[in-house]
Amino acid sequence: MTLEVALELLWHWTDAVVQLLLQPFYYISILFMMLVYRRQVLLERRLFSVRLHSWGLQTWRTLIGGLLAGISVSVVIAFLGISLSQQAVWCIWIVAIILLLFRVRYLCFAYSIGILGIIQFVIGFFPDWNPDGIAGTAAETVRGLDIPALLALVAVLHLAEALLVKLQGAGFANPVFMESKRGKLVGGYQMQAFWPIPLFLLIPAPSAGALLPWTPLLGGDGWSSGFSMAALPVVIGFSEMTQSMLPQVKADRTFKRLLVYSFALLAISLLASWWKPLMIAAALVSILVHEGLLWYSRLEEQQSSPMFVHPQQGLKVLAVIPGSPAESLGIQAGEAIVKINGISIRTKEQMHAALRKNPAFCKLEVRNLQGESKFLQRAIYAGEHHQLGAILAPDPDVGVALVMKPVSIFQLIAMKVQSKNKTNEAQLGKPRDGDAAEM
Repeated sequence: MTLEVALELLWHWTDAVVQLLLQPFYYISILFMMLVYRRQVLLERRLFSVRLHSWGLQTWRTLIGGLLAGISVSVVIAFLGISLSQQAVWCIWIVAIILLLFRVRYLCFAYSIGILGIIQFVIGFFPDWNPDGIAGTAAETVRGLDIPALLALVAVLHLAEALLVKLQGAGFANPVFMESKRGKLVGGYQMQAFWPIPLFLLIPAPSAGALLPWTPLLGGDGWSSGFSMAALPVVIGFSEMTQSMLPQVKADRTFKRLLVYSFALLAISLLASWWKPLMIAAALVSILVHEGLLWYSRLEEQQSSPMFVHPQQGLKVLAVIPGSPAESLGIQAGEAIVKINGISIRTKEQMHAALRKNPAFCKLEVRNLQGESKFLQRAIYAGEHHQLGAILAPDPDVGVALVMKPVSIFQLIAMKVQSKNKTNEAQLGKPRDGDAAEM
């Protein structure tokens, strides 16, 4: 790379950074992410009266992960090539925000760009339709979108998402109590994370300038006049529920499925760039296969036996509070506490009684994930958690259950957590619609 090209890249990158800072969308994505993590902390307090995660730390983790992903994706896209205007950025984000009003998880470019591809396909049947005003500007912008290139960008973004889920997904797992298909309370995990990603995309220059030392795959002769750079703030994220497996196992499965989705969408998007009739197929794949992955994950959970229920002997551990005695003892989620101070336990009341037998010291027999027993011991100090910091699976008929309903942006802003009290249900029968508690 010549010095002239390097200086041109630096200049355009500086200009793109200014574009990013002047756009509201990057700040919107960060604020949205903070609201999501703050709501998760409120959910933990509602269910367990204790905080297991720090929403501030979760925010920093996703900011750093998103920044690294943004750099990586920008490099990859530099070799693919993409055409993008400032009007196109606004168009994509307006559709994304409209979708966000319906469901939080719809804040994903797989949906917004896929929908724009469908709109472009439809208005292609009406070439003479040129309305005045904002509608005309919007129609012209949509007609000018390079949908195959944008869908290729979606594919690369989901490849980055797959890697982030693999590396960080389990760290964003929040333990919850939920209803099984039989109506009993079981333990599980809500896994939800979003990453704000600043992209710096090389685009064909509108006027003559320095040429790239390579020719991007897409764009053809458009690169003969030189290059420029555009900033595109993006949000990627995943949302899963599991009651049948550990968070890391669920994250690994999601990682593999996202990889398949990414490569399939990338392949059909590249084919659509050479044969335009495939564009509508690529747009539909972007939306329908993404939804299909979520549907299949839910079906898999419904057909699997819950993992976080109490065995015949002992109490199943759902989660461990950071910095607690349980963590220092090496107790892990999915294990079962069988004996405390030589006393076999089957209820929480028996656990508390066994701990009171020797308030200053405890000896535990714990059955690990392989079904083998391990023996642990530790001193107990004043002020420590009454269950050693172990969050146990719920009693099947008593407790507060998370209500599984789609979360809207309005509920997120209001910090509402939907739940219902199974204690009342056990005593008074199944609750009416108005019995769901909101926070």
